[in-house]
Amino acid sequence: MNLAFFTFWIGNFIIIYTYAGYACVMLLLVKLKQLFFPKTLFKNIDFEPEVTLVIPCYNEKEVLAAKVDNCFKLDYPKEKLHIMFITDGSTDGSEIFLNNIEGITILHENKRAGKAMAENRAMQFVKTPFVIFCDANTHLNKEAVREMIKHYSDDKVGAVAGEKRIVSNQKDSASAAGEGIYWKYESLLKKLDSELHSTVGGAGELISIRCSLYSNLEPDTILDDFMQSMRIAINGYKIAYEPNAIAEETASVNVKEELKRKVRISAGAWQAMLRLGKAFNPFHDFILSFTFISHKVLRWTLAPLFLLLVIPSNIYLYINEGGWYTLFMAAQIIFYLFISLGWYFENQQIRIKILFIPYYFFITNWCMFLGFFRFLNGKQTVKWERAERAGSVD
Repeated sequence: MNLAFFTFWIGNFIIIYTYAGYACVMLLLVKLKQLFFPKTLFKNIDFEPEVTLVIPCYNEKEVLAAKVDNCFKLDYPKEKLHIMFITDGSTDGSEIFLNNIEGITILHENKRAGKAMAENRAMQFVKTPFVIFCDANTHLNKEAVREMIKHYSDDKVGAVAGEKRIVSNQKDSASAAGEGIYWKYESLLKKLDSELHSTVGGAGELISIRCSLYSNLEPDTILDDFMQSMRIAINGYKIAYEPNAIAEETASVNVKEELKRKVRISAGAWQAMLRLGKAFNPFHDFILSFTFISHKVLRWTLAPLFLLLVIPSNIYLYINEGGWYTLFMAAQIIFYLFISLGWYFENQQIRIKILFIPYYFFITNWCMFLGFFRFLNGKQTVKWERAERAGSVD
């Protein structure tokens, strides 16, 4: 019984802390910091250095016209904003389409080596002090570049993460409903991390880097954006978060398509943990270590594991102890009933968002196991398998 008792209570503590408690702790710490160290405004509001916007894309011809138009509408001095598309390995004529457009640089070679290598190659041609990476299928608000670049007036800022938003509607699939809620919560955590110390990594949909700090990534890197930004943070620079720099995209069309992304990200998470040793070391950077473990590592490791282990431990304690364990058992049954209903309604194309959230939560954690075994087997390729998206961003 001691093992069941330990597993149940420690497991539930880790699960609750990972998905709710950490946010509460961060809210408190940020409020205390603001009380004793008020936030200062940007000193140089006229800071407008040259910047390169790099868009890696593989067989994205269908969205390139909209992407180019979006790039040209960005509110930043035209002579200071350099736009670069890298289409390595594309076979759909993307480079031919782009070659007919003035005002952009196109890099193309027939070899496809993955996004990390494409970014390494693109950086050889970037001559500006700052670079912004974004995806071809994302729509940036017109202020995005200006809002990100302003942070570099502070020499301590080494990277800037933008905000990712999922465009949704009332007919969302389980994937869209779940992903939308996930990114709203994730954006809150990123903002709190940044206000306390440094955002824990950035998403490739919209991230900026001080070019002097860019380091070539290993060819087999899976999470290029996260690895690059975290290495900058480990070296003592801040990853700022800018909620007014927005990258919008539609969600995966269904859970099956979302699995492609989630399993790949999960495999990349295990690779990243093995390569970011200093991020675990509290003697190197205590706050970064605390936020990295709390925000990312627990979500990737112990939380999914204990979600599985608390089931048999709860059953054992319910049979042998009863009492409060009966209520916990009932709560678990209801939770997994909602997951089953979410799965059923998704397959029947019946849209009930409230049931899709626990289903998406379950899928996300299940993918951590799938990604772990894919990483162990060495079967996760660095070449991105694009998930089918639900329509386009207007």
